[in-house]
Order: sequence, then structure tokens, then C-alpha cells
Amino acid sequence: MAREKDADRSVRGKPAHHPGTEAQGPTRAVVIVPALTRHQRNDDETNRPRLTRSADARHDEAVGLARAINLDLIHTAVVTVNDPRPATLLGSGKVAEFAEIVKEGHAEVVIVDHPLTPVQQRNLEKEFNAKVLDRTGLILEIFGERARTKEGTLQVELAHLNYQKGRLVRSWTHLERQRGGAGFLGGPGETQIESDRRQLQEKIIKLKHELETVRRTRDLHRAKRKKVPFPVVAIVGYTNAGKSTLFNRLTGADVLAEDMLFATLDPTLRRVRLPHGTPIILSDTVGFISDLPTHLVAAFRATLEEVVEADLVIHLRDISDPDTAAQAEDVERILADLGVDAGDAKRVIEVWNKVDLLDDGNRERLLADGVDANKAPPIAISAVTGEGIDALKALIETRMSGELEELTVTIEPAQFGLVDWLYRNGDIVSRLDNEDGSATIALKATHTARQEIESRLHRKNRQ
Repeated sequence: MAREKDADRSVRGKPAHHPGTEAQGPTRAVVIVPALTRHQRNDDETNRPRLTRSADARHDEAVGLARAINLDLIHTAVVTVNDPRPATLLGSGKVAEFAEIVKEGHAEVVIVDHPLTPVQQRNLEKEFNAKVLDRTGLILEIFGERARTKEGTLQVELAHLNYQKGRLVRSWTHLERQRGGAGFLGGPGETQIESDRRQLQEKIIKLKHELETVRRTRDLHRAKRKKVPFPVVAIVGYTNAGKSTLFNRLTGADVLAEDMLFATLDPTLRRVRLPHGTPIILSDTVGFISDLPTHLVAAFRATLEEVVEADLVIHLRDISDPDTAAQAEDVERILADLGVDAGDAKRVIEVWNKVDLLDDGNRERLLADGVDANKAPPIAISAVTGEGIDALKALIETRMSGELEELTVTIEPAQFGLVDWLYRNGDIVSRLDNEDGSATIALKATHTARQEIESRLHRKNRQ
């Protein structure tokens, strides 16, 4: 049976034309969320069952994805599918039911939140007399709208072409062969579908060359950063976990941060100085999502190399989301595809965001349940209120520069140029100004800062 929900029609979208009417308005859409009962997803590596989301959670995410491209949702429904049909996925009764809804509502787009085969997509478009997008197609549409940089645009276009390449089943009619040779007597040439496939392949090769140029440029920039050895810290997480909000909190930047799936797409990097003076490069990356198309991951590999090359990875989780465990599993799976072990406590910090949305009882329970003897305890924060941010900064600095160490130094009058540096890169415990003009300073500094202090004093003494 289907569980239907009234959709909010206040969403603004692109202008659309309906047959027989001159009115313009948002693109009207229907969202269908198939819930397959006989098909349990298993992990590709371990073959163990993967965490599954509730039907309501999948429905809400599908609605969020549709709203991310400003569709006017006239009808949404979760449909239980006991026996997936090879031709249409849904049963004939449900197909007819939704066809009537599409017709009465003048819907132009039908979103099916499930992978569709080319044949299923073509058959559903015929039945609905409307454009049909499966989950992959919808994500591609969102990414196409969100891309801002040249690299992002190229990556989306490449992913879209790879998606189209596998769907040349020709729902249109010009299947006649093109004539080869010259003039009227030219022999039979390639079919239209062969021509389209060839043209797509040529475009794919061209885009790959352009992306390779972008990748080389990115490698040059990365090589320059390594010459000035600032460690790179990458923020990753499920889409809408609050990555951009945390990025803004840590950097003081003004990156777009909205309560919207895939609010940001292109990566952003900023230099940050931590409390004890350690400089880092912070990277905000595209959000992950369940069932992210493999060719989309491949297309964005150049961007995701910032994660691969990062010295430290912050795995940000929306701990207030009921499906946070399943979301974390999806993120860890994509990280594993990139060669990053989410269980590596030295390289990955798990951060639980949005704790301000939890009541005290749930917060204590979740934090207690989150303690794992084999993993470092998570850091609980609120990127909005700032709760826990100081603890997170301290942990990042400890991972990058070592634990705080106590030391006492005597600064001679000729070395007083170092005093300001000490105040900026350490915690001053005490200072004693001596009669000979020197100053004895007790402080706490990271291991890296201590080495720098000793090196600077040594150079001054030699001078």
C-alpha cells in the first residue's frame, strides 16, 4: 500500500508551460519512494547487511532532494513494492494510479527515488507522459545546478554524459541508418544510436582531458602548499550535516550554509590559525549521500583528492538525525573507496554536530553509547551555537602539533623580538622581568611550537 503525504506547494521553481494554459509557474513534480521488501542491501566488501533507513526518512530525503532544485511537489508517496517489475519497477495498478495523478496535476516531472534501468525509465515516461528521473538523475540535476567553478561544471558534465551513455535505448524514433559515403549513392552508414554513442564518447574523452588539466593545476597548488608545510584538515560528512556551518565557525568565512541538501558543491579552502599558533589549511568538501552514483564519485575524484591528501579528516555527523548511524556508514563506505580508513583514530576525528537539538537525556545516552574501546571518543559540538568548538580546535592542534608541553625560557634583551611570537604561539603561565633586562617566561606550547622556540633561541644565541 502507499502512504501518501500532502506536499508543500510554496516551493519556487523555474517557469513551466502546461498544455492548454498560458499560466507560468514552478515546475510541478510527483515524488515516488519505492520501498522494496524482498531486497535487502548487503555491503559489497563484507556481504553483511547494511543499515536501512525508515520509509519516512527516505521519503523526507527524497523530498529534500527534489526541493533542492525548486520543484513544486504536488504529490509524494511511499510505495511498498513486494515484487519489482522488470518493465516498470512498480506494479501495473500503481503505475496507472500515478499516471492519473500526474495527468490531473499537470505534473511535468516524476521523481522515482530508486535506481531505474533504461527500459524502466522509458516505459514509465510513456505511461506517465512526463519526464522521469531516478535517484541518480535527480542528484545529477542538483549537482549541475550547484556547480560554480569550471572544475565543478566539468565534473558534473562528465558524470552526466556517463549516465546518458548507458541509457541510449532510444525512446525517440529516428532509428534509421545514416547514409555513408558521398552523394545519393552512399552506402548504409552507422545507426543513429551508434552515432549518438560515438558523439558521447568523444565528448567524454574531451572532458577527461580538460579535467586532467585541472587536476595537474590542483597538483601544482598542492605542491606549493607542501613547500610551506601547512597541514590540511578536510571536513567530510553526509549532506546537510553542517559542514559549511562548521567551516564558517572555524574560519570566519562566509561560505553558503543553508538547511538544504547539497547547498554547496565546489570545495573551499581557507588558512586557519589554531589557538596556540598552529597554521592549517581547512577544506570544505561536497556532501556525501547514500547510493551516490559510482560514476559521480569517479568524476569528482579530483575534488575528493583533497580528502585523500588531507593530513586529518573530520567526519562530521548530524547526531540529531534519527538515521545518523546509516548516514555514517554511507560516509565511511565512500571514504573507504577513496582509500581513507574511517577507523584510523590518528587520522580521522569523529565529530557529532547539532547537539543543541537534543534534550539532556538523549544527549547523555548518545554520548554514552558512542564510546567505543577501539575508537577515540567523539567530540560533541554545535556549529551554530559554538558549543564544543574550543575542544575541537584543541584536539585538531594536538593531532597536528602534539600535546602541550611546559617549558621555561629566558629572553635576553637582544632577543625581545621573540616575546610577541611566544604570546601568539603559547599559553603564558608567568613572566618575570629580571634586573639585567632579560625576562624569564614560563609557558605551555605544542611540541612543534617548542621545537620552533628552541630553534629561534638557538639562532639568536649564535648571532
